[in-house]
Parts: sequence; C-alpha cells; structure tokens
Amino acid sequence: MSPSDALDPLVLSRMQFAANITFHILFPTISIAMGWMLLFMRWRWLRTQAPAWLGAYRFWTKVFALTFALGVVSGLTMSFQFGTNWPGFMEKVGNIAGPLLGYEVLTAFFLEATFLGVMLYGHGRVSERVHLAATFLVAFGTTMSAFWILSLNSWLQTPAGHEVVNGEFFAVDWWAIVFNPSFPYRLVHMLLASGLTVCFLMAGVSAWQILRGHANVSTPKVMRLALTAAAILIPLQIVAGDMHGLNTREHQPAKIAAMEGVWHTEKGAPLLLFAWPDEATQRNHFAIEIPKLASLILTHDPDGEIQGLSEFAGAHPPVKPLFFGFRIMVGVGVLMLAASWLGCWLLRRAGWQASALPRPMLWWLLGMTFSGWVATVAGWYVTEIGRQPYMVYGLLRTADVASAVPAPHIALTLALYVSTYVALLLAYLGVLRYMAAKPLPLPSDMLPGAPAIAATAASPALPATGA
Repeated sequence: MSPSDALDPLVLSRMQFAANITFHILFPTISIAMGWMLLFMRWRWLRTQAPAWLGAYRFWTKVFALTFALGVVSGLTMSFQFGTNWPGFMEKVGNIAGPLLGYEVLTAFFLEATFLGVMLYGHGRVSERVHLAATFLVAFGTTMSAFWILSLNSWLQTPAGHEVVNGEFFAVDWWAIVFNPSFPYRLVHMLLASGLTVCFLMAGVSAWQILRGHANVSTPKVMRLALTAAAILIPLQIVAGDMHGLNTREHQPAKIAAMEGVWHTEKGAPLLLFAWPDEATQRNHFAIEIPKLASLILTHDPDGEIQGLSEFAGAHPPVKPLFFGFRIMVGVGVLMLAASWLGCWLLRRAGWQASALPRPMLWWLLGMTFSGWVATVAGWYVTEIGRQPYMVYGLLRTADVASAVPAPHIALTLALYVSTYVALLLAYLGVLRYMAAKPLPLPSDMLPGAPAIAATAASPALPATGA
C-alpha cells in the first residue's frame, strides 16, 4: 500500500471496519459452540451426578459469560460504523439489512441475554430441569444469532430475492433472501469453525492446567470431550469446505481465481502450495505446485476449467490477501486434524488419563489453544476481501456507499479502536488465565450429601484421572 492509499478515506474506512470485525468475530466464534458444549456438560452432570461435570460446567459458563460480554461490546461499535463510515449502505440496502438485523436481536440476543442470567445465578434457585432448559435456550440463541447474521452476510455475497428501484434494494421474496445460494454452506462452515475453535480452546486450557500443576477433577473430562469432538468435526469441516468452494466457484469465480492465483483461464489448473502473486505482471513467482490438483478439487475433474482473473479486469479482489489467507486457513485446518486425531489416539492409549499424555503433545495442544481464531480470521478475510470491489456482489460497489468523513478523522478513530481492542484482548486473555489457574470450588449445597467430594473437586493440585 502506497502512502497516498493509506490516506484514502475509503481505504481507511475499510481498515477500520476490518479492525472491528477482526476483534468482534473472535468472541461469537467461541460463544456459538460453547453454548452447546455447556449443554452437554450440564446434561452429563444430571445423568451421572459426577462432580467433574458440574465443575467443568461452572468454569466454562464463566468463560462463556466473559466472552459474551466482549462480543456484545464489540458488536455495538460495528453498528455505529454503518452510520459513520458507510451511510450509503443502509440508505440503499436498509430495506433488507434492517429487518434481518432486527430479527437477530428479537429472536437471538434477547433470548441469550435473558437466560444467561439463569445459567449464571439460577443453580440452586430453580429446578435442575429449568436450569438445563435455560442452558439450551442460550445455546439455541447463539445459533440463531449466527443464522441471521450469516444470512445477511451471505446475501451480500450472493444476492437474491430482491429488486432495485432508483438505486435502492427492496425485498421481493424473503425466503430467497434468507436462504440465498451461499447461505447453507456459509452457515455450516461457520458453525463447524466455531465448534473447532471451542474444542482447541478447551484442550489448550486443559493442557496448560496439566503443565502448570493446576489440573482438577474436571480437566480429564474436558480434555477428552474437546479432542473427541475436534476429531469428529474436522473431517466434517473438510467436506463442508469443499462444498462451499464449489458454490463459490459457481457464484463468485473471481474470488476463487484470486484464492488459487489463476491469472488466465485454464484447464487442468495446478494447486499452488506456495507462490508470490504479482498483480503487476499477472504471474506467480517461486511457485510450488501440484499439477491439475486445483481443477480436481474445484471441479472434481482434473482437466476442469477455472476462470482466470484476466476475465474480471477492474472487478476482482486483491490477490495476495486471498491467496495467503486461504492457505493459512487450510494449513491451520491440517494442524487441527493431526492434533485431534493424534491426541485422541494417545489419550486412549493412556487410558483417558489426561495427565499421562506426553509432554510434547500437551505443549502442542497448548500452542493450538487459539488456532481456531487464526483460521476463522483468515477465512473471514478471504470471504470479505473476496467480495471487493463490491458491497453487494456484482450490484453495488463499496466506494459508492462510503462516507465523506475526512481521512484524518478516520485515522484517529482507527488508532483509538485498535488501542482499545488490544487492551481488551489482553485483559480477556489475562482473566482467562487467572480463572484457569484458580477454578472456583464447588459449593457443598450443589452436591447434596457429598460435601467432601465438592471440596476435593476444588483441589488445584488434584491428579487428573479418567474417572
């Protein structure tokens, strides 16, 4: 980016929105799947009355609440930006975006916010069934939130069910708008990504507790749940990613061309494991490739044709962010596959004794704690940058809806946003570390007839067992 580009209000507005979405998406990515993990833990506690499941539920409920709070705060700033940085967006697309965002608040946010209070403070005050139902409603609410947000985002990528009158978009078929061509693939892909993010967060925290001597009776349960779920979810994500890629090739071929570094339409296109795309010369330098594999993956035919970027002159996204972002996402996915399958195998050989896992495996899992964040952000950049230069793909350009706020003002607020987000992220990580090191004891009134067990469950140095 040249110095002149850095002072372009459009570029600065895009950078500011990118900073906001990067910070915000970290937290829904955890809370969406965490709700269902909590439901499973709560159900297992009711079925087995094992203190380990109650301890796991109480600890991860607090992590969920912390995550939910930061997700709400960061989401508010994004809403403000529609008015400050992108006023033309709601002027032209508000008839469709407004209702979808409203449905998210009415059917999801109110549900989560209401019953989260029951989850946090209702144990011992409401019946076990009511508490379980509250956990389910919170989990359902997080999923409904993802449903509506991804429906809107998918519509921006593959618009359908609308008409344009005097430059404004109006709904013609709400069913076609909500269930637009890319929505099912994008929703499944995101839900699985959330599940994997939570799995590796749980496995990483458990590994840290074992390595630092803070393991408790819940640690082996959480480790086993996390690795088993990840081992199941990652193959499903590979299949979902393949189907999503086929859908993207059909509806957004320029995005696929940029992801694969295909400059000119060709049959039997190679898969580039690494290269340095050069937009000036429309060439890939230092390319390491596997012949025909890109065509095989994207068309299921080794001699299939892939459209090149030259066919979309002036209307294709920047190549480098998509090319490298896609490879980061896939690379992290491969690491997830290896870590989860190897971890499950080693844990099973160790008799499900989490503390008996080899230390290199524990360190690997610790290093993978936030791998879901890396993959999600990389994938989100591929999705959003890949839509450029359009706000509504093929119909409304991003430059046409940007505000006329002076560049210095945008640069100042960008710096303030980034500084605040860095501070909040460090605070989040610090609180998470503190909670992992000092898990709360289980009150004896939560374990009728077993106060001794409750005290044992809180022991910070208790050896991890598979019980």
